[in-house]
Amino acid sequence: MTTESPRWFKSSYSNNGGDCVEVAANIPGVVPVRDSKTPGGPVLNFRAEAFAAFVAGIKAP
Repeated sequence: MTTESPRWFKSSYSNNGGDCVEVAANIPGVVPVRDSKTPGGPVLNFRAEAFAAFVAGIKAP
């Protein structure tokens, strides 16, 4: 993983102000994921390809 700090964001579908999953898309080859309720807590790092497949699966009809 690079030394660049993750730039966290929530989905645009998370407009209710509630607690959400946050991702950072600025780390090459890796997609870090965390729980917005505990921003200092653990982070799961997924390979970018695996995360892209996950998102494609969610969007599939």
